[in-house]
Amino acid sequence: MANPTAITLHNKSRTLEIAFDDGASFNIPYELLRVYSPSAEVQGHGPGQETLQVGKRDVGITDLEPVGQYALKPIFTDGHASGLYTWQYLYDLGANLDARWHDYIGRLHAAGFFGDTGREPGAVLHGTETKAHHGCGHRH
Repeated sequence: MANPTAITLHNKSRTLEIAFDDGASFNIPYELLRVYSPSAEVQGHGPGQETLQVGKRDVGITDLEPVGQYALKPIFTDGHASGLYTWQYLYDLGANLDARWHDYIGRLHAAGFFGDTGREPGAVLHGTETKAHHGCGHRH
């Protein structure tokens, strides 16, 4: 398994640049990192339970916390901070960037968004508008 040799946040272009000891180097957009967060909030607790993330085009990263010698925990500007991105997961995201991006746009289109919509801040999944107004039902 490859290990990172350099990690740089580029806030202007909103990309995470990561180089690995096998010579591979990737520039992964923050938006893609956010919508493919390995957290249970995004991935669910099993296959088919994923939650499509919308409105993440302008998401930023305010901090990048190391987790041991195996992962990073980005703190996103939308408050998301529960995903642990292992080196292997980051490598996979970078190596399959085009396929992941195509899948993301395809899922947005399947959810009723067309063209480049669904990525803009404030976008809401159809059928979830009322949940935002009534909460999740749990007491916090």
